[in-house]
Amino acid sequence: MAGYYDFVLGLIPLALGGGSAALTVAGVSLTTAIIAASLIAVALIGHGMFVRTPGEAPAAPAAPAADGPELGAN
Repeated sequence: MAGYYDFVLGLIPLALGGGSAALTVAGVSLTTAIIAASLIAVALIGHGMFVRTPGEAPAAPAAPAADGPELGAN
């Protein structure tokens, strides 16, 4: 199953290639189109690194409450 980072890794070359091609077809110079498309790719990388950090883990479920008396209690 594809996760968030798989999509980010797939969108980086798509943003670079597709964005620069679309902007070039729209009449923007090639140099400007590549710079603009690379800013989109950098934004994707930045989002993956700083907004949704790789270290984020789902919260662990709370431990179930004990139904009986605690061990060692007199």
